[in-house]
Amino acid sequence: MNRKSTRISQPMISIIFWYSKLFPCELLLKGECAMKALVSGGSSGIGAATCLRIAEAALARGVHPMIAVCGHETNISQEHVVRSIQSMGGTAIALAGDLADPEVPSKLVEAAVAEFGGLDALVANAGIASPAAICDLSVEDWDSMFSVNLRGPWLLAKASYPHLRQSRGTACFTSSMSGQLPHAGSGAYSPSKAALTMLAQTLALEWAPDGIRVNVVSPGMTHTRMTEKMYEDPQIKKAREDIIPLARIGDPTDIANVIEFLVSPLAGYVTGQDICVDGGFTKSILSHIPGRPSSKS
Repeated sequence: MNRKSTRISQPMISIIFWYSKLFPCELLLKGECAMKALVSGGSSGIGAATCLRIAEAALARGVHPMIAVCGHETNISQEHVVRSIQSMGGTAIALAGDLADPEVPSKLVEAAVAEFGGLDALVANAGIASPAAICDLSVEDWDSMFSVNLRGPWLLAKASYPHLRQSRGTACFTSSMSGQLPHAGSGAYSPSKAALTMLAQTLALEWAPDGIRVNVVSPGMTHTRMTEKMYEDPQIKKAREDIIPLARIGDPTDIANVIEFLVSPLAGYVTGQDICVDGGFTKSILSHIPGRPSSKS
């Protein structure tokens, strides 16, 4: 079959060379280099935005995105994310399973690897929340939260490890500002997210000799499907905006942009970090204390 030849200009060659230094792949010029990623909780909110952002960024640097969009169950939202990636020119598959089931994480990874032929990035994003006082929780409540928010990501990481080692890939875990600061009334959510952050940072050290980078993104107040009912109350929304230095509630894309950076070649020297994306809120705590002490009389 005859193929039309394509002339590549000198500036374009320079750009491709620059990207190839950031994202080593001898097949880049042939267009066969891929970014193979699995995103849990990818059906909506931060996860959906992350799937789309990874695909967009990969295509922008001449890399073919191959994204496993994982959700608790197959639904219209998940299918929309898959079709959106495909419409960009990427490859996407929909995978479903309950991360509370200890057999599911490895099956998700196996399915993605079987489809893509490997794995370059794991984004462990799925999580659940259920407000309560700690002492009002049952053992079942506690275990349910930790099974999804901590054990699920651990098992995803464990199953992904041999594939990430082969690709010298990366992993990013979605924690929370509530994992950095104690959040009374959040039930087991705050403890589970604090444990998730420490899990990820421990993996960062254990996997560093294999060339695998591991980081954490901790969202602040963000408008997602899990929080949308709360933000339907204009008083709550306004009160929250008033205590955020940037004066707005975060959008899933705000978080996705940081996750994509951390799993991209641009973050090649970044590992073990917990980046809080919160509009400056957690650094503003002292500004809420009335009065300022002074040594002057």
